[in-house]
Amino acid sequence: MNNVDVVYPFVVALDGPAGSGKSSVSKQVARELGWGFLDTGAAYRALAWHAEASGVDLDDEASVIACLDSFDYGIGTDPAGYRVRVGGTDVTEAIRDPGISAVVSRVARVPDVRRHLIELFRSIIAAEHRGGIVVEGRDITTVVAPDAPVRILLTASEEVRMSRRAAELGGRDAAATGAQLRARDEADSKVVEFMTAADGVTTVDSSDLDFDATVAAVIGVIRDSQPVTG
Repeated sequence: MNNVDVVYPFVVALDGPAGSGKSSVSKQVARELGWGFLDTGAAYRALAWHAEASGVDLDDEASVIACLDSFDYGIGTDPAGYRVRVGGTDVTEAIRDPGISAVVSRVARVPDVRRHLIELFRSIIAAEHRGGIVVEGRDITTVVAPDAPVRILLTASEEVRMSRRAAELGGRDAAATGAQLRARDEADSKVVEFMTAADGVTTVDSSDLDFDATVAAVIGVIRDSQPVTG
């Protein structure tokens, strides 16, 4: 990679709708560049898990906000193998349960929750010890890291996203998967815009790209953004 004159860590902000492949692509990009990786969606999922485990009514915003006081969250940034914990419990696998996927938007839509977690994300980014970090989620390019030197919207057609998500879920019924994707996008779009690239954000459409080609396209955007020195 070219020598560059940047402030570390070099932040790559990557947004995208459900099923766009943003997590797997971001993780692989971070691996290939030797950088850190931050899955911001894991925090919302972990909070939803914590709220449900605590018996909190997710439709009661005040109770969800109060739940933040006992939310002891931790996540690694090693793309080769990170774990997610809440208190002393490893919830890396538990937060991917379809039941959590179905309710996470009810937590994420609360403004105070988003403000709290955005500050948490920024502190994790600032503490990254590697030369760069790839941060993915729903509002990374516009809210969490709007000044990141690289901002990307990774998208794909709904048909492709449905197919990919169904494959991830072991061939689950495509119609049910599509309904879940649409419901998730609709719920989240009430809180943040993530389907259209904001000014200065580069769109990478992976509808006609396989996984390796998508990773290469994202890395190409990163390299094209870095000033050559010397």
